[in-house]
Amino acid sequence: MADFSYRGRGADGKLVSGMVDASTESGAAEVLLRRGVTPIEIASAKRSAATESQSLELFKPKVRTEDLIVFTRQMYALTKAGIPMLRAMEGLAENTTNKRLSEVLFDLVDQLEKGRQLSAAMAMHPKVFPRLLVAVIHVGENTGQLEESFEQLSAYLGKEEETRKQVKEATRYPTFISITLVIAVFILNIFVIPTFASMFARFGVELPLATRILIGTSDFFVAYWPAMILGIGVAWFGVVKYIGTATGKLKWDHFKLRIPLIGSIIMRSLLSRFSRSFSVMLRAGVPLTQGLSLVADAVDNSWMGRKINDMRRNIERGESLTRVTKSSLLFTPLVLQMIAVGEETGRVDEMLTEVADYYEREVDYDLKSLTAKIEPIMLAIVAVVVAVMALGIFMPMWDMMSAYQGGS
Repeated sequence: MADFSYRGRGADGKLVSGMVDASTESGAAEVLLRRGVTPIEIASAKRSAATESQSLELFKPKVRTEDLIVFTRQMYALTKAGIPMLRAMEGLAENTTNKRLSEVLFDLVDQLEKGRQLSAAMAMHPKVFPRLLVAVIHVGENTGQLEESFEQLSAYLGKEEETRKQVKEATRYPTFISITLVIAVFILNIFVIPTFASMFARFGVELPLATRILIGTSDFFVAYWPAMILGIGVAWFGVVKYIGTATGKLKWDHFKLRIPLIGSIIMRSLLSRFSRSFSVMLRAGVPLTQGLSLVADAVDNSWMGRKINDMRRNIERGESLTRVTKSSLLFTPLVLQMIAVGEETGRVDEMLTEVADYYEREVDYDLKSLTAKIEPIMLAIVAVVVAVMALGIFMPMWDMMSAYQGGS
């Protein structure tokens, strides 16, 4: 027997670490999984727990969701065709275009040859394979339904990526307009308005209030534009660092759900992700409380994750799923009714899939109409900025022309 150090998450979702006695790393992973601990890192006591992070180079490409979708789909097709796991994994490792994923797959092949389970080997690469994916694979191995597990994960990841692309596409237009408007304001204040200001100064006319404000703003931009850009950069860096903290991420994730027009869409998207990932967990046979812990991470929103962990704690106290979902104040009455029916009939996973489809349809509709809602607002903002600039510049010119015509 040998000592192995480990880091993992317990059934309650909390990070745990310690030592475990086992003959091999695979045996250590099996012991931890039987204890309800999903391993994140397992290493011999003689080597550093940071072995994996050192083995992967800093500048290697990230493994994207699209890569995992292709991986799970191919694994489903290969396992369904009856191809041995080692042969299938080697073929994928050789033909994968993503260098980092290819190296990870070769490592999985090596671990499988040593007798380790696929889920335990995947758990050694938490930056590549999410905990939810590892848990579903683990259940599939133990129940002899590994093929179905890959199929479920492929469908789940595909839906996730589709929703993410829809959100990006819907927000692309307002983001482009906002950036263009900011650049235009800088160019006008630094290069255009000073030219007109020098012309007005030569004529010595009395300028309207709007023009004086524009010239004053332009003088400020010309004098302090390097400091403004530096200030924006420092502010952006500070905000990013703050959001990187636990408190900052919690507040930012909650704030995103309250943004006008967009917040409700993000909320429905998160509820869809919760419902579908929880359905995948239950269908795979993951225990209810452990599934909620995994789903709290899968939603990728700390505020929502806290709500889900509260639901898990209430279930551990003996409350029903219907009761905790109702007390969370996250779901609509229709969805609560569907969950209650699922709990009564023992088909919670099917009802959660229906709930996910319901939210996805709402998100799809809202995203299609989002551009139509935002476009008039953005046009109004642009029109106001252009009108202020135009009036500030042309009003003195009109006054000078009137004075010239009156004098002639």
